[in-house]
Amino acid sequence: MGDLTVKAWKKHGRDRLYVNDAGGSPVAWLDQVTGHLELLRPESRAEVLKALARHVPRETCAEPRRPPLPPLTDADDLARNRPGASLKEKLDAEGPGPARRLLDAMLRRPSEWDSWRKGLEGERKVGRELRRFLGHGWQVLHSVPLPPRHDIDHLLIGPGGVFTLNTKNFRGRRIWVGDDVVKVDHGQGRPIPRKARRESERAAGTLSAHCGFPVTVTPLLVFVRPAALERATPHQKVRAYDDRGLAALAHDNGVLNAQQVAHIYAAARHRHTWRTA
Repeated sequence: MGDLTVKAWKKHGRDRLYVNDAGGSPVAWLDQVTGHLELLRPESRAEVLKALARHVPRETCAEPRRPPLPPLTDADDLARNRPGASLKEKLDAEGPGPARRLLDAMLRRPSEWDSWRKGLEGERKVGRELRRFLGHGWQVLHSVPLPPRHDIDHLLIGPGGVFTLNTKNFRGRRIWVGDDVVKVDHGQGRPIPRKARRESERAAGTLSAHCGFPVTVTPLLVFVRPAALERATPHQKVRAYDDRGLAALAHDNGVLNAQQVAHIYAAARHRHTWRTA
């Protein structure tokens, strides 16, 4: 791609670094307030990060200036969450009991809770895939709360960066993924990628504030056992995987060192970190 240049831009309360190629065309920009990195050419991610590293103060990565957090207790430790914990809690609290579920199954009667149970199954399956990352410098969290009533299905932190994973269980369906919508079996577009980007932006802002240095968070969409997965372009704003191809990410490295991973994970696993997300 050639040499990349980085230019600072401050206006309307925004503080950004813009990365351009040798011809002056934009490649990416970094919001220095929230830590959000917008990659216009995802294939250039490694080069962009190297270029930005020369402009982000090195000392910000040495001693993170975190807002004080209370001592971590079992109740506040998100590392104890199992995959799908938020969905299971909702099903246990509000869903039908065993007798009602058995009756619905015998009568083959659809239930409004079917989609919740299907989502729980999908998150658990992706959670099993994410176990492959452990022991290779990666950390994984599940059901990370985003107030007031949302959560991040999975948060992945490791040498290859920080990722929010939005899981969708469309087993046996044909999936088309664009920059802003997902279509299932050629149906009406659903704004799933836009929601995934908002999750990653909120996570980036929250983690940057608690770590004391900009934390870039990349949104991923993970589809469980689709019949087909088609991407509109090779370079999507939100990267899309099926659950079986997710393990390829484990080999990514060179973005975060072990100290940075430890700092980010320590902040991310504490429930209090997310209370003002």
